[in-house]
Amino acid sequence: MHTINADLHCHSVVSDGTLSPEALASRAHANGVSIWSLTDHDELGGQERAKKAAEDLGMQYISGVEISVTWSSQTVHIVGLGIDYKHPELIAGLYQTRNGRANRAKAMSAQLDLVGIKNAYEGALQFVGNPELISRTHFARFLVESGVCKDTDEVFANYLIEGKPGYVGHQWADLTDAVTWIRDAGGLAVIAHPGRYRFTSLQLDELYSQFKDLGGRGIEVVTGSHTPDEYKTFAKVAQQYGFLASRGSDFHDPHESHADLGTLPNLQKLLVKKNQKLRHLNY
Repeated sequence: MHTINADLHCHSVVSDGTLSPEALASRAHANGVSIWSLTDHDELGGQERAKKAAEDLGMQYISGVEISVTWSSQTVHIVGLGIDYKHPELIAGLYQTRNGRANRAKAMSAQLDLVGIKNAYEGALQFVGNPELISRTHFARFLVESGVCKDTDEVFANYLIEGKPGYVGHQWADLTDAVTWIRDAGGLAVIAHPGRYRFTSLQLDELYSQFKDLGGRGIEVVTGSHTPDEYKTFAKVAQQYGFLASRGSDFHDPHESHADLGTLPNLQKLLVKKNQKLRHLNY
């Protein structure tokens, strides 16, 4: 069976990654990726650069974005693949979704100040490539750089999450809007890293059903934050709901990320069992 090394989820300095779109393309190519997508959070500003860099290296490029959604009072991420990144409604929707991040960041900084961590907003800004997209990740890098925590895993165990200092909730896009923007821009909507969400089984069933009814097409099965057991779990979810299966490292940084570009288990091999092949995203 011919296998494809596709990585359809990663982030550049345009959102909360640390590498340029060009550096990410080079890294993906060096790791054997043949089909690649840059999916920055709520931002399309790196797409032209990523496409050119990928095509110059002989990789097939799939335009992408990762949209922040509030669903059942939690944040869910929806990846859009194969989008027209010049589509006006998508651009407008993402701008609206980004709006308010600066005020949220200042509120996070004020909470950290209460536990003795001073000037966190200014510190986080040192790591921001796009001020419109200041995020928890930038605060986490500041907390590591300033010696509060040894790494970002320790940060997210003790800060910036619900119930811990520095957490401030935010109302992101509506699921209906996010899927509609992606579909109207000619793309496929994919639920990102479903293993990260802390929903009950009934809530997950409702999420998957609503997503499918809205025209959502896929789910990430192999991704950087999933365990091998979760690969199997979400392969079954994809089969149950008729979703396409996707693979993406969710790479942000060479030192922070759990998986490098193009290095996760092969999706096709994982999903072939008893002569039944699960449909996967195959551009």
